[in-house]
Amino acid sequence: MKQLRDLVRPNIWRLAPYSSARNEYSGHEAHVFLDANENPYNAPFNRYPDPLQAKVKEELSKIKGVPADCIFLGNGSDEAIDLVYRVFCRPQVDNVVAIEPTYGMYKVCADINDVDYRPVLLDENYEMSADKLLAACDKHTKAIWICSPNNPTGNNMSVEEIEKVLKNFDGVVVVDEAYSDFSTIPVFRTRIKEFPNIIVLNTMSKAWGCAAIRLGMAFASKEIVDLFNKVKYPYNVNLLTQQQALKALDSREDVEKWVSLLLQERSKMLVSFATLPVTLKVYPTNANFFLAKMTDAQGIYDYLVAKGIIVRNRTRVKLCKDCLRVTIGTKAENTELLSALRELK
Repeated sequence: MKQLRDLVRPNIWRLAPYSSARNEYSGHEAHVFLDANENPYNAPFNRYPDPLQAKVKEELSKIKGVPADCIFLGNGSDEAIDLVYRVFCRPQVDNVVAIEPTYGMYKVCADINDVDYRPVLLDENYEMSADKLLAACDKHTKAIWICSPNNPTGNNMSVEEIEKVLKNFDGVVVVDEAYSDFSTIPVFRTRIKEFPNIIVLNTMSKAWGCAAIRLGMAFASKEIVDLFNKVKYPYNVNLLTQQQALKALDSREDVEKWVSLLLQERSKMLVSFATLPVTLKVYPTNANFFLAKMTDAQGIYDYLVAKGIIVRNRTRVKLCKDCLRVTIGTKAENTELLSALRELK
């Protein structure tokens, strides 16, 4: 890996961040706050939230096994995705490389930040090649995007191939583990000391059932997290989100129960879906969804919409022609979907 200073945009390295009022004192317990021009009434909503979300990070650190100062919290994982570009990539100069197909926000954020996005197709089994990813890089490549388990394909990327990228690329490697709670392979977030160029993404939206609160995580070296905190907006995670996150993190048993139920339903759905006359193939999955090749994805999608059942039509995505992506729901939801598809003539 290059020196971090050589990877970061020069203006970002020199940036003097905004100083939040609550960051300007330490070492004392305060009870009178006359520093931030807040309204003294309507507590607790009158006060700005903790800009660095210390209590949430403290609890996450215990659960995720990562030091609190190596955790960045954002308004969904999309904020961390965008920050990769804002911190590392010079518009119209630098580029990034990504597996394809994958989560669409990597490219959207590249386009917003005017950064060249270089997709590298997976093979027919949706497996990645480290050599092909590395071959797509040049001296201006700042980041490589790998989603594992991948969206929309659902499968894990090879740990060995990811390691090969990490060891042979001198820029930043982002491993998005949004769906890792539904997989059994070891996670990369516990290896950030081993790989100083890695950024691992995770979220409260999937296994934790908290998509509405918009809380995403990035695990990385303290130096990279410090850069993200320097560039982010001062109060990027609101008080209500922080409060609800703490409640959720205190209910870990519920999450384990939900994941267990979803994995049971996933096993049943993969078997049942494969027997449908309209299904050509169901792809292996390590996520809370699966990808299936259908006889007519668009027609089946329209039929389901008319019945009030919404799945995701991925037929326009590369390597996913006539494929639907189906999220694992409750037993009742899954049964209704299967029943509707059995009735389809």
